[in-house]
Amino acid sequence: MKVILAKPRGFCAGVVRAIEIVERALEKYGPPVYVRHEIVHNKWVVESLKARGARFVEDLSEVPPDAITIFSAHGVSKAVETEAKERGLRVMNATCPLVSKVHAQGRHYFRSGRTVIMVGHAGHPEVEGTLGQVPGPVLLVQSEQEVAELTLSRDTPVAYVTQTTLSIDDTRGIIDALYRRFDDVIGPGVQDICYATQNRQTALLQLARLVDVIFVVGAKNSSNSNRLRELGAGADVPTYLIADGSELRPEWLAGVEVVGLTAGASAPEVMVRNVIAALRRFGPVEVFTLPGQDENIEFRVPVDLLDMTGASTITKDNGLGNSSPAEALGR
Repeated sequence: MKVILAKPRGFCAGVVRAIEIVERALEKYGPPVYVRHEIVHNKWVVESLKARGARFVEDLSEVPPDAITIFSAHGVSKAVETEAKERGLRVMNATCPLVSKVHAQGRHYFRSGRTVIMVGHAGHPEVEGTLGQVPGPVLLVQSEQEVAELTLSRDTPVAYVTQTTLSIDDTRGIIDALYRRFDDVIGPGVQDICYATQNRQTALLQLARLVDVIFVVGAKNSSNSNRLRELGAGADVPTYLIADGSELRPEWLAGVEVVGLTAGASAPEVMVRNVIAALRRFGPVEVFTLPGQDENIEFRVPVDLLDMTGASTITKDNGLGNSSPAEALGR
């Protein structure tokens, strides 16, 4: 069996930074440290950090006074920030810098007198945080139909921001609908779209042209992982979202010669290796990596953690399969 890995796949810079903040905080201050919401949407990561003394909570009322408190990569609302300050919690903000940029854009658009519209998924932690970062009402739209149903006059000055786990392709139709619906529309440029989301989706579509089945390693509650699965299925390739190799089913591999494998932005490389190990239980496996976009972006951790030198035990990438897929397929 040939296994072709997408490139890039797995952890993005925002996820690496968030995990590193928790690890460094544990090293510097000792356990427990409290994390509001899952630091990233991946059970393996969360359980690994729990084992080292991180405690995950959904409400700040669960955090003792003066405790080290970390906000997850998804970001939080102003109300949560205010509550933490009033309770005297020692906060470290692991919000992805690209999410923080969306918050700043939303506030800027609102203060310039525009109606702010957010393109995103209702209930997602990032969306909830962004809605709560703008000091005024924000309209959430999830489809072109919802744009058409907005009860605003055509001449209303509007501005849009987007959830970072949506790519250019995900948002294009809705943004086009906004420009058709309103006369005065502004929004961030293409360069402000999350690089990791776009790169992983582009890599998956390249992968889909070469394989018989695709496995996306990621959590069921991971927005970007679910979107990768949807894209694979949309390319007419059977595509399955799995947390690890234990979820592989023999019937998914019946008659399969070439497997495509990728991972969502919150899925660690160790889980990719876990899936490959599980595939080897079905027979011999050759692993190759599809050429793709190199990602060299790094986000710095908070200043008070910069003096910590301990290497992350979660975000290491040992690398897999560097031969070309053309060689793998005899092309």
